[in-house]
Amino acid sequence: MSTLRLGCIEDDFTGATDLANNLVRAGMRVMQTIGVPASRLDAAVDAVVIALKSRTVPADEAVTVSVSALRWLQEQGAEQFYFKYCSTFDSTTHGNIGPVIDALMTALSPRPHADFTVATPAFPDNKRAVFKGYLFVGDVLLNESGMQNHPLTPMRDPNLVRVLQAQCRRKVGLVDYSIVSHGPEAIRRRFDELRSEGIGVAI
Repeated sequence: MSTLRLGCIEDDFTGATDLANNLVRAGMRVMQTIGVPASRLDAAVDAVVIALKSRTVPADEAVTVSVSALRWLQEQGAEQFYFKYCSTFDSTTHGNIGPVIDALMTALSPRPHADFTVATPAFPDNKRAVFKGYLFVGDVLLNESGMQNHPLTPMRDPNLVRVLQAQCRRKVGLVDYSIVSHGPEAIRRRFDELRSEGIGVAI
């Protein structure tokens, strides 16, 4: 059996299917599960995508099931982990994206570099872009896209640094487009700067 390179935790079924499809298109062998499997992985795959139904449940429930998914992926030997959420950052003032990020980072804390992660909801194929920390849907800000009227996760603030900071225990910072446009080395330097400032999550 091959090494499991990527373990993915997704907060709903539709997004999990989209992610699995994108990974397959990129050449990976992928298995998608509905919920946390009850048995060990018995397939030669490069990635597993676990589809949860945690986007709109109470935050403590989302944390519990997401950490359970992480533990299962760790037991299967996954090398890297990816928490996937909607590209419109569907959430509320209190979660669930921030609390789950905090919990997963804490659960991974013995691993090197688990004190810092990135939050990247941009999805150009679906016309989702982040500029100066603000999320755009097509040509309009998130809070003008119709998402401000969502019945469960109304998104009224397009500034994702503010949105995520309201949910996270860790400090949230920004890697601006002016840095990203200069390439990988500039991004790494910015990561180092943010870490030195005690920031744990970067938009």
